[in-house]
Amino acid sequence: MATAPSRPEETERADPSPTRSVSSGLVRFPTEQLTGLARAARPRQWVKNGLVFAAPLSAGVMPEALGRSLAAFVLFCVAASGTYLLNDVRDRHADREHERKRHRPLASGTLGVPLALATGGTLLGIALTAAYPVGGPWLLAILVGYLGLTSLYTFWLKHLAICDIVAVAGCHVLRALAGAAVAAVPASSWFLIVVSLSALLVVTGKRETELGGTSGHTARSALAAYTVSYLAQVRSMASAAVIVTYCLWALEHHSGAALALHGASIVPFIMAILRYNLLVSRGAGEEPEEIALRDRAMQVFLATLMVLVSLGIYVV
Repeated sequence: MATAPSRPEETERADPSPTRSVSSGLVRFPTEQLTGLARAARPRQWVKNGLVFAAPLSAGVMPEALGRSLAAFVLFCVAASGTYLLNDVRDRHADREHERKRHRPLASGTLGVPLALATGGTLLGIALTAAYPVGGPWLLAILVGYLGLTSLYTFWLKHLAICDIVAVAGCHVLRALAGAAVAAVPASSWFLIVVSLSALLVVTGKRETELGGTSGHTARSALAAYTVSYLAQVRSMASAAVIVTYCLWALEHHSGAALALHGASIVPFIMAILRYNLLVSRGAGEEPEEIALRDRAMQVFLATLMVLVSLGIYVV
């Protein structure tokens, strides 16, 4: 005799799967949630926070300021991860339409929204609470500015052409200023110009690669206002300007053996700029942190640059 079909609720109870689809709203096992949470925090992007070491290194106070600089680095990693989580909660629906971002934990359903919101808010609270003890009122003000700028970017500026590039570049500059704040050293005009132009170069290269991708226009609405040729021109302008600025700093503000070492550092600096532009032209600039972590040539150029500058500052 034929068996009557199971009722829907009976089929659901019999399903051994620990999850339902993303649209059903059920979350996964706690272990999968924690794994998704770790991925959503984007630890690979913490390399950007290495900019907090730039000002203490260039000012020659790194041995004394190392502990405070490390604390500021950790603080910005905590704050950045908090912003990434909250941003991904907001963008999870749009991310599902993106070729690459659909695999992010919130977009794919690996990570639940309540846990992401709670963790993101907690991380931001920890960062703001620890800022004053770590670096005093200046570091707290810079961190508040950083979080304010990232919030403006998430809700508004990311949809405005040119403003989106300037906002992201500004976040990089604030990281560098935070390093100056915790080390109690002034950020010279040369330092700020080089950092600002370098940030503009990197962010423009990222946008150019995104625009040239198969899903560029679905990734950021501001991309519709750009053309590849325009972004390439901005990237060329930033490259030329940062090279000239660095050369002027290296050759005009040092003397003796320090001049020779800083002058020699121009070579790996230019090679790093040229290498980055080559990688962007090949379509590899969408994740700049991956270039720093994986590209051996770039790592060699940057390491050589740091050795020569450090010798010129700390040894000679």
